[in-house]
Amino acid sequence: MDKGEEKLYEDERHDISRLDTAFLVGTYVRASELSLCEEHLDELGSLAKTYGLEVVGKAPSAIRKIDSRTYLGKGKIEELIEVSQELGADVIIFDEEIRPSQQKNLERLFKKPIIDRTELILEIFVKHAQTKEAKLQVELARSHYLLPRLKRLWTHLSRQTSGGKGFLKGEGERQIEIDRRLVRKRIRDLNREIEDVRRHRETKRSARERSGIPTFGIVGYTNVGKSTLLNALTDAEVLVEDKLFATLDTKSRKYVLPNHQEILLVDTVGFIRKIPHTLVVAFKSTLEEVIHTDILIHLIDVNHPLAEEHAESTYEILEELGVKDKPMITVLNKVDLLENRQIITRFKLKYPRVVPISAKNQEGFDDLMKVMSDVLKELRAVVKLRIPQSEYALVSQLMEVGRVIDRDYDENDLLLEVEIPTELMHKVDPYIVGPKS
Repeated sequence: MDKGEEKLYEDERHDISRLDTAFLVGTYVRASELSLCEEHLDELGSLAKTYGLEVVGKAPSAIRKIDSRTYLGKGKIEELIEVSQELGADVIIFDEEIRPSQQKNLERLFKKPIIDRTELILEIFVKHAQTKEAKLQVELARSHYLLPRLKRLWTHLSRQTSGGKGFLKGEGERQIEIDRRLVRKRIRDLNREIEDVRRHRETKRSARERSGIPTFGIVGYTNVGKSTLLNALTDAEVLVEDKLFATLDTKSRKYVLPNHQEILLVDTVGFIRKIPHTLVVAFKSTLEEVIHTDILIHLIDVNHPLAEEHAESTYEILEELGVKDKPMITVLNKVDLLENRQIITRFKLKYPRVVPISAKNQEGFDDLMKVMSDVLKELRAVVKLRIPQSEYALVSQLMEVGRVIDRDYDENDLLLEVEIPTELMHKVDPYIVGPKS
């Protein structure tokens, strides 16, 4: 990014980092949805806390229909303006995504910055991204989000003079077109950089797949204990915080199951309800780690009041990534805090291979190890083969995707003991000698 583009991004983004207090607004249609709206505002409050804002008030607001200009009706807005002023809120945060024009109109009425859930999540990601890839992905998502909002955010550019001659358009309109071109150019540059990183990741992934080590992807809603589980199993020393999105970067660690099977555990960014579409798209390459794992460990904070909704949100994102039908183990975390044990039964009726654990206290790990070993047995088999050396293509494939346990030669035949994915069994059936295991 050149100096002009840097100034553009630094000057014009909504800098909520200088603000201290937030007033939260959520909406619901039916009276029966009030408690759910309150739960969602609690989650929005956790997001605000993660960013560093103090929540001074929350307003679950009944709404009959969305106002195209201001999202909420005039009477409700006047009420919220008064309350937010009394509480001394620096910024108003809407739990729903609102359009740029609505944002502009609301800011004029409240005389305060207005942001929505999407922008807050983006700002959290900006703050927490550590690796080069995560930073690139976040900037790309943020650029897509800001592009339609240039006119709202960057009106002060109309005061700048270009010094050029022969322009027929007003200075502000002219500057906005320049800004849009700058942002579109930055999006193209970011896509190119991300593609380079993706190719590098693909090379590393291919090497890992050739090693034949089965991989387990740990997925789930944000703040359910994925990093705690990874630490408990592998002494990975991954940062653990009681904040949403404490982990943004994928981490992989080796682990050996009690049956001496070496595996790779992959920790991923947490999912969340109504995750901004731009982030799902932008983090696609990071989430490709999930796509290319053999088995998913879906971790759920079973003690959370919205545990079932969180599980559904995770499934929706997995479906969008095209991995919903992957073999999955459903791990219910924080059972040590659970008072109503009936919820475990509900999960067992709805989801596959349910294992209750406490990652913090390392309870239920023996059961988890057994289920992990059992699922691996379903996916991979150890076979002894006698293959003619003329079948070079088959041998190469087995070497690439299998784990060779023993190898020898007998005249023109290759004797192999190898662990392979069960989906390849039909190819090796004619060459099997001895029992399968």
